Amino acid sequence: MPDLIGVKFKKTGKFLFFKENGVKVKCGDQCVVETDHGTELGIVIIPAHTVGEKAVNNRTRRILRIATEEDVRISDELSAREREAMSYCRSKIEERNLEMKLVAVDFTLDCSKAIFYFTADGRIDFRDLVKDLAHEFHLRIEMRQIGVRDEAKMLGGIGVCGRPLCCSQFLNRFEPVSIKMAKAQNLILNPSKISGICGRLMCCINFEIDRDCGFCGKKGKKETPPSE
Repeated sequence: MPDLIGVKFKKTGKFLFFKENGVKVKCGDQCVVETDHGTELGIVIIPAHTVGEKAVNNRTRRILRIATEEDVRISDELSAREREAMSYCRSKIEERNLEMKLVAVDFTLDCSKAIFYFTADGRIDFRDLVKDLAHEFHLRIEMRQIGVRDEAKMLGGIGVCGRPLCCSQFLNRFEPVSIKMAKAQNLILNPSKISGICGRLMCCINFEIDRDCGFCGKKGKKETPPSE
């Protein structure tokens, strides 16, 4: 039976599972992993646990090594470059009058690619912008359009409850949330009370829904956030 490890990435806030690959790590360790984008630095949030063979497929990547001091140094240097890239890209967006908002920039640890995350109301022709960025930074450029919930997950913040956003703390994917769910819990249907800082219905409304009530279309026990 293979062992998988959960690794979280600071820029996107998402976590993925990787094959242990003989590398012994524990929660809190920084490690270098192989992803679809190249090599990246992440932090272990779920220790090695045995799974069935069916849970692993050809797309399941592997942990390469525990992060060294050199890896951490390179990551710190790339963080400085990412800030420069943010400033440069925003100036080019303004210069070209593009209706888009830059959210974050992520350089892979091996410097093979830079990913620019942005939000926009519709489709954007960013071909000339990509040429500007490739000419300035001399690496592969990927523009990735995200939604407002993903933006909140990346940037983080404090919710109306006074606690850090659930999406930036432990949610790995967004489940549908409807006004019917809020009604079923007798919540006050005031947009300012049931909407998150992203402007969408709060994800926590989904935590208290009985999976057999018919509102979410799923069967099973209700979901609750993990205890601290």
